[in-house]
Amino acid sequence: MPSPERWKATWQELGVPITPALLGAYEDLIARYSEPHRKYHTVRHLGDCFAKLDEIRTIAERPAEVEVALWFHDAIYERSTENEAKSADLAAKVVRNAGKPPGSIKRISDLIMATRHDAAPEGNDARVLVDVDLSILGESPERFDEYERQVREEYSWVPEVLFKRERKKILEEFLARSAIFNTEQFRDRYESPARANLERSLHKLRG
Repeated sequence: MPSPERWKATWQELGVPITPALLGAYEDLIARYSEPHRKYHTVRHLGDCFAKLDEIRTIAERPAEVEVALWFHDAIYERSTENEAKSADLAAKVVRNAGKPPGSIKRISDLIMATRHDAAPEGNDARVLVDVDLSILGESPERFDEYERQVREEYSWVPEVLFKRERKKILEEFLARSAIFNTEQFRDRYESPARANLERSLHKLRG
């Protein structure tokens, strides 16, 4: 589980003193990532993301802001197309209450919105965050297959025919990109296994 110690260190690096309100925000986030309807977008996913961030954290321009954005990037996970926007709003509220200036609030919100994956991320920090969020695609076949099952469980309310159609679209869009990952480090490590995983998943969906 992402620890309260990491949470505190994140804010201290951002220059924010630890207050009872911030500790409460941590408890709130952990409760959100522990919601029973979540199967992939859980505390485990958050912890995995931090492990991946640690691999490329040194290339971020504002690593503390990237880390704050990562804490909040899936804070809201509902049957909605506005989850990223709602997560960004929640982050903005906490960051604002912590006393950070508008520029920092906007950058963190924009980073969270970049995880919509509907456009190429702009800026080095967005590229870092998006690569961390997508790193599951380049995991071992066993972990990737588990991820696929977990995503299907999260969308259990969607009829099979519709799910397969929409899932194929998403995977095909990733494969159509000249590169799935945005940073050189992650392209070197994860691009080939990610493409193999996606091709294998598409083969199953088309079968």
